[in-house]
Amino acid sequence: MSEGAMTGTGTAATAAALTATLGLAAACWVVAVRQMSGMDMGVATRLGSFAFFAAVWVSMMAAMMLPGAAPAVLRRAQAGGGARAVPLFVGSYLAIWALVGAAVYALYRPHGSLAAGVAVITAGAYEFTPLKRHFRRRCLQSLRSGLEFGLCCVGSSIGLMVVLVAVSVMSVTWMCVITVLVLAQKLLPAKAAVDVPLALAIVGLGVLILVAPSLVPGLAPPM
Repeated sequence: MSEGAMTGTGTAATAAALTATLGLAAACWVVAVRQMSGMDMGVATRLGSFAFFAAVWVSMMAAMMLPGAAPAVLRRAQAGGGARAVPLFVGSYLAIWALVGAAVYALYRPHGSLAAGVAVITAGAYEFTPLKRHFRRRCLQSLRSGLEFGLCCVGSSIGLMVVLVAVSVMSVTWMCVITVLVLAQKLLPAKAAVDVPLALAIVGLGVLILVAPSLVPGLAPPM
């Protein structure tokens, strides 16, 4: 096979991998929004049965995380195996987030603004830690395994996911907000100019929840 043909094949595989990844994310947005309809009760949200929550959570994670994971998926496709390597990479990546969902289900309880505020402040404090910076940098590197990438992604994004769970785990609005922040951290370089303002904003949100919860959209059950 000529060099030009090999380049063309690689380009086609890359395009197929990107299309499949973003297409799956888009489809999961539709599924997640439908599943979450009527479930949002702010801090008083209940998760329902484990089977129901697992289906919602996996859909949410695919919708929220795959757009930011697209560069890693492309790097994996280009490293070897082409588009055929993508399903295993994406599947194992989402499997890590599914395990996080199982932990959320085991630990989560409907709660009040005090618990939500403390959780959000803790999540903001985590953003300042060396551990967070380590995982954030690792997410921007080439990782051959979806499991490895998933673990790094969890380490990088767990603070943001705590914010979602603490404020309203079934809120489409907060899901959109956290998705934008996750995507920014996946695509932007790990620099203090990017990360410190976000960490301060999260801590500020936690303080606001404690002192004036009525000012935080979606925190209280809709009347």
